[in-house]
Amino acid sequence: MLFIGDIVKKIILIILLLIIPYHVIAIETSATSAILMDMDSKRILYAKNIHEQRSVASISKIMTAVLAIESGKLDNIVTIGDEIDQSYGSGIYIQKGEQMSLRDLVYGLMLRSGNDASYAIAKYVAGDNFVNLMNQKAKEIGMKNTIFNNPNGLDEQNGNYSTVYDMALLTSYAMKLEEYRKIVATKIYRVETNKNTYIWNNKNKLLFMYDYTTGGKTGFTQKAKRTLVGTASKDNLNLVAVTLNDGNDFSDQIDLFEYGFNNYQNIQIFNKGYLNIYDDLYYGNYYLKVTEKYSYPISSDETVNIKFKLDDNPHEGIVGTCDILVNNELVKSLDIHAIKIKTHAFSLMEWFKKIW
Repeated sequence: MLFIGDIVKKIILIILLLIIPYHVIAIETSATSAILMDMDSKRILYAKNIHEQRSVASISKIMTAVLAIESGKLDNIVTIGDEIDQSYGSGIYIQKGEQMSLRDLVYGLMLRSGNDASYAIAKYVAGDNFVNLMNQKAKEIGMKNTIFNNPNGLDEQNGNYSTVYDMALLTSYAMKLEEYRKIVATKIYRVETNKNTYIWNNKNKLLFMYDYTTGGKTGFTQKAKRTLVGTASKDNLNLVAVTLNDGNDFSDQIDLFEYGFNNYQNIQIFNKGYLNIYDDLYYGNYYLKVTEKYSYPISSDETVNIKFKLDDNPHEGIVGTCDILVNNELVKSLDIHAIKIKTHAFSLMEWFKKIW
């Protein structure tokens, strides 16, 4: 294996350290469980009992919204039926025979935490199989300590149980969906149906309290107490905070976001494109490139190192890795691809890419 020269490693390290602020502070919350996670890299910036399974109440509805959005039926009209008879607690107070789009129901689900909306969505999207779809999706996302028993999080029969870590993974996934981002960032929404006109204000007070908020979901049951998911973005750093059983959740999450933004910067450590690796004795007849870029949140007291590893036997295809280490711990390994250089005369662009 071949490694990038020490001089180059030091230059990269110095550049990263010079652009990071130097005011790391401690942070604490009153939650039983809490997490602050970078949604892009999944790096955990704050952790408190992050794998402790607890009732999560209405933040379960994030999964319900994801399945509704991914069903591809948002513009379809839903006729409300007997399914809402089982609803109690928070609602949007829809009536049997009322008609509205699936999209409008998702707005009612996420802005007003409508339990009646959750039952209508579940029945329309998948009927009795909806909860199975929730658990299947949880496994796909990597939510290893989550079990869904209903589409809303009500606890009186069989509630939904998860961890702040799993809910941060779910929210990171959901925020990749454009329709989801639009819905959870909406402060006020107006709906007209064949029976009523609604104006819904978002229950997520973070949208009104904190300028960098991009979305989230509130929750409460007597068993779970207050639960909250919040998301915020600043300077290309996209964070999710999850708190369970936190009576001061809005203020705690603002403190968590401020801690993240003040002490970490999202550094683009690597960009996709062609490589020119020092000490390369074997790959003179090949283009070397990586096919993805990578960013990672870095604090002022951390060191970053990059190592290139190449196979001794040159060939086309994947020939090695670019390993990114923070404080000597591997956080990401990118494949290095080799492309054989043609023997005929290069075009000006080919020469430029090789030199670069």
